Amino acid sequence: MNFVIPLASSAGPLSRQIYQHLRDAILSGKLPAGERLPSTRELAEQLHVSRTVVLLAYDQLLAEGYASGRRGAGTYVTTTLNLRVMHPQTESFHFRLSQYGKRLAAGPPQMRDELRRARPLRYDFVYGRSNIDIFPFEAWRRLLLRNARRAPVHELDYGAAAGSPALRQAIAAHLQRSRGVVCDPSQILIVNGSAQAIDLIIRVLVNPGDSIAVEDPGYQGARHGLRAARARLRPVPVDHDGIIPEKIPAGTRMVFITPSHQFPTGAVLPLARRLALLDWARRHRAVIVEDDYDGEFRYGGQALASLQGLDREGRVLYLGTFSRTVFPALRIGYLVAPRSLMPALAAAKWISDRHTSTLEQQTLAEFLASGLYERFLRRVRRSNSARRDALLDAIHAVFGPAIEVTGQGAGAHIVLWPKTELDEATIVARAEHRGVGIYGIAGHYVARRRRPGIILGFARLTPAEIREGISRLHGIF
Repeated sequence: MNFVIPLASSAGPLSRQIYQHLRDAILSGKLPAGERLPSTRELAEQLHVSRTVVLLAYDQLLAEGYASGRRGAGTYVTTTLNLRVMHPQTESFHFRLSQYGKRLAAGPPQMRDELRRARPLRYDFVYGRSNIDIFPFEAWRRLLLRNARRAPVHELDYGAAAGSPALRQAIAAHLQRSRGVVCDPSQILIVNGSAQAIDLIIRVLVNPGDSIAVEDPGYQGARHGLRAARARLRPVPVDHDGIIPEKIPAGTRMVFITPSHQFPTGAVLPLARRLALLDWARRHRAVIVEDDYDGEFRYGGQALASLQGLDREGRVLYLGTFSRTVFPALRIGYLVAPRSLMPALAAAKWISDRHTSTLEQQTLAEFLASGLYERFLRRVRRSNSARRDALLDAIHAVFGPAIEVTGQGAGAHIVLWPKTELDEATIVARAEHRGVGIYGIAGHYVARRRRPGIILGFARLTPAEIREGISRLHGIF
């Protein structure tokens, strides 16, 4: 079998180019299910590249579920994928705006912290927080001061509601490269953290009484916003692979998901379910909101590309934040949306707060474009990986088979699931008495039937502190 794969030195890593070409061929049906791929040696000879380059491309195809290996027989296109959703559509999807959204699009006008404790604890396994100790604040200050000194006076006036063009360009380039998001700068709205992105989506697309699905357990921020909008919440159960698409109730018109590292269980949504979810959205003319809050952090392989990158109808709204990767006080996030929605979203942003801080946007744009951000992310991944390993080792040593662990493949927190019945509040209080901060999972459920669990974040503790903190929990269950 001969493959024509145009490779260009200016188009990024060769292994990534080969992977993307084969992936696109599989999704389009050019490579049918069950088709045997050429051997890595054969393809390397055809393309005049190192066999290692092809091995890396095949490893990513295998990791994401596009291909499967048969011992002694080679590599084949996976036969279990539902690719109907990937076929070209004759018409693009049209969003049904809420009454609020329609008014904005027609004529744009000219928590309480549930993780904050009463007293600080020496060993606090707080989650949802970045490790600010390793952030390059000196470099950030230099960039911030330089932008403040050289900024023309007119740039210190009110800015564009959609955000700085330079930052939108830098984010688009980063998301395309690292998360497989398909977008250009015109589809990006700069927001004050992912919380504002969720609020804008709800105000523009959700009417009172609309049936909206949420993961159960799931992110409380989205749930609070939906309740405030008087939406009908439809909890959908989550298992070890994330949300179960076939459990989404009939009549649902939108679903909020965290597929890269389900919050709070930590499950990673596999490719088959991602395609099933897209197929569900197509059949029910529904919208998917993809919250990629922890997508930058994965251990034991490359992160799965975004769900948005698989979408062919513009049904997926993708959001992320730098508060989780840079530092929490930097209230800058982004929302990637189809162009048809941008007028209403930008108008809602303008009404909400006019625009995000200009100087911080310019500084972040330079931070991304200079490569400092990606170097910082590599450092954070190494740091988180060491802390995660220390946490898993300590848990195994202290608890053994008495608990189950989920979420260890990505993100910056895990969940302990005790195998015996317990009262979360009692366990949290016992841990606090020993100077250890742990967090119950019950508050993240919608349904009344809840499985007790304990959330442990590990980004802000050193490996030594993690080991000591876990050792103090001996016998707590």
